Amino acid sequence: MAYELEGQLLEVCTCKILCPCWVGEDPDGDGTCDSIISWHIDKGHINGVNVAKLTIATLNHIPGNVLKGNWRVIFFVDDKATPQQHDAMVAAFRGDLGGPLKDLAGLYGEIVSVERAPVLFDVAAGKGHLKVGDDLEAEMEPFKGATGEVTTLHDTAFSTIPGAPAYVSKAAYYRARNAALGFDINLKDHNAVQGKFTFRG
Repeated sequence: MAYELEGQLLEVCTCKILCPCWVGEDPDGDGTCDSIISWHIDKGHINGVNVAKLTIATLNHIPGNVLKGNWRVIFFVDDKATPQQHDAMVAAFRGDLGGPLKDLAGLYGEIVSVERAPVLFDVAAGKGHLKVGDDLEAEMEPFKGATGEVTTLHDTAFSTIPGAPAYVSKAAYYRARNAALGFDINLKDHNAVQGKFTFRG
């Protein structure tokens, strides 16, 4: 087995609530979706390399329906990673090692760059805070139903954590500046998603 990873997801985008991408519909607004997707690995290995306690994130421009692909993507790898850990995570999340991560990477039309950055990934009492470098940051909290349980999505047409429920959330704020993708985003109360994942490939 090339990789076995368990951890948590924080995701935020320019779609309103709820993001249509998860049910296979076109993004709302201008028909595009600009997102940050981050996976924090609580425990796991890739080709024998321990990558626990590290985070990898992608900054994504999705030009239309999420399932049609052609995303433009920048990878941000946790700067705490050793060169060996860095290369292992990039290989897995770029889809080189097969499995569910290959399926996701099949939507990428262009990987614009791979960069290292300090990453803050924190989930406490259902609230998530993500910061990547100086220019990407979001804070989010899941919705709760009448019983007080977190609102979840199951069996969706699209998922960044296939096989796991997604916690429907709202981002109190979402800021992203990036010249390569043309991002200058500063939004409040837009879509966010949290979740847990287990990837085996």
